[in-house]
Amino acid sequence: MEPAATVSHALPSALGALLARLPKYPGSALLAGALNFALAPKLPPDVRQLLQGRKLRIHVRDARLTFDFTWVGNGFAACSAGAQADLTVSANAYDFLQLAQRREDPDTLFFSRRLSTEGDTELGLVVKNTLDALELPVFDAAQWSPAAVLAKFAPAAQRPGVGPRHGDDSR
Repeated sequence: MEPAATVSHALPSALGALLARLPKYPGSALLAGALNFALAPKLPPDVRQLLQGRKLRIHVRDARLTFDFTWVGNGFAACSAGAQADLTVSANAYDFLQLAQRREDPDTLFFSRRLSTEGDTELGLVVKNTLDALELPVFDAAQWSPAAVLAKFAPAAQRPGVGPRHGDDSR
């Protein structure tokens, strides 16, 4: 009996090559904004202090995307890609999605070599333990589909008194 084939969840290499051509800074700024919205308010003061001025990097291997950011004051900010990162976390897009959806445990991915960290080990452990301890919402990609986003706006447009007025002769 032959062993079961391993399913590859890596993005096609042609897509990775295309994504690698995107400018780095806008993506880092978008990620920093998302982290500020979802994560920053929940970080304990001691973790904020440890993150202060430390450069963090998320590397999505198969997409060939790198996001560089740091903690400044009370939030995350994008930074240039040139300097060495204090901590780099790398995985394929699918594995990052599995983490965000809480379908995979970071330790499982780490020990199966699907997730890796490079740089400051202490910083990596603090980041991992902090994320494990926080009650974060599970990322549901379906809520960001075009139909779901439009549906959030559609009910407002159908309510009386909302939206443009047509034929309003009152002056």
